[in-house]
Formats: sequence, structure tokens, C-alpha cells
Amino acid sequence: MKIYFPNESPEYCARDLVVAFPAEADGVPVQCAITAEALEDHFGAASLREEDLLAAFESNRRHIQQAATNLLEEIGPKPVLMHSGYFRFCD
Repeated sequence: MKIYFPNESPEYCARDLVVAFPAEADGVPVQCAITAEALEDHFGAASLREEDLLAAFESNRRHIQQAATNLLEEIGPKPVLMHSGYFRFCD
């Protein structure tokens, strides 16, 4: 499966407490997201504030995108939501 992450800024979604970012899997656009809890627990986000979550995402973008790649390879071109528990098992 060919997976590509466009060089776009991630988006904070306050309603869902996630940081979302786009991907393409075999040419199909896919929405990926990581929870605020995962960013705090595993990637050093200092708080739930948008600035802290986005900074943690940017500092760890490569690792987060690799985790999304692993999931996309397992499930195919479907939306991905990564919770803190996922990183407990993939680290």
C-alpha cells in the first residue's frame, strides 16, 4: 500500500479533543487523528491547550505518521484515530 502524508498543518478539533492530519492511502484521501490524551501521555504535550497539542504533534510528527502508516497498512484506506492505549503497545 502506498501511503503519503501531504505537507499540511495539522488541525486541532476542540469538540473531539484531537489533532487531525490528512493522509492518502493508495490515492484515497484519509483523515487521521491523534487524541489529546495520547499527545500528553506519549509526546510531551504540556496541557490540553491547542498550542501545546499542536507543538507536541509537530515535534513528533514523524513518529505519529509512522504509527498512522502502520494502522493504515492493517486496516486499509479508512479513517484512523489513535488513542493513548495504541502507543502503549507500539512503543
